[in-house]
Amino acid sequence: MIWYDYYYLILVVPALILSVIAQFSVKSTYRRMSRVRNSRNITGADAAARVLSYYGINNVRIEPINGELSDHYDPRANVIRLSSKVFSGSSIAAVGIACHEAGHAAQHAQNYSPIKVRNAILPFANIGSSAGIWLAIIGYFLSFGILVDIGIILFAAVVLFQLVTLPIEFNASSRAMMVINETGMLNTEEQRGTRKVLTAAAMTYVAALIVSIMSLLRLILRFRSRND
Repeated sequence: MIWYDYYYLILVVPALILSVIAQFSVKSTYRRMSRVRNSRNITGADAAARVLSYYGINNVRIEPINGELSDHYDPRANVIRLSSKVFSGSSIAAVGIACHEAGHAAQHAQNYSPIKVRNAILPFANIGSSAGIWLAIIGYFLSFGILVDIGIILFAAVVLFQLVTLPIEFNASSRAMMVINETGMLNTEEQRGTRKVLTAAAMTYVAALIVSIMSLLRLILRFRSRND
């Protein structure tokens, strides 16, 4: 039976468990480090502004937003949106997250190449995430191999998008830590805590990539091999 999918059980389920662990880790690390105030009483909004100033960026706004870990940089509006606890908080977690998002702003200001690649893949990844698996399933039932191939290729775009996202996220964190160190925002011990937050956040992207890779492998093994 097609729905007795042991490939899902042996490939995707372990990856999903890893993703859940990564999500728990980032939330746990964030909450722990959000209780540690930095010695210079720098807020997240202040920290993001310092990173922008370091890179000579003066056209990006910094605004508060609702939610927890909802922080992001919006390149279309040229705005860094920080959750309220990060925007006005002075924890070492707030400083790290705010600087990370400002690092993304610096990437866009400097035309960081991986962002251009990711933007080129994005339309295909959007289609692949919503339709790739369904096209493969329909092609399987109709014994229409080319439709299976199209579905797999579209879903592969999702994997490629997430793969390209990794260096972008790691680079934003590297930029954040560099500016934190060079401007003296945090002392050495505080920087260790901040790095833990950023590393835990990065692992969620790694886990998401692993889930997508395993899902792609499952598609290939489950559908394409049956249509050869």
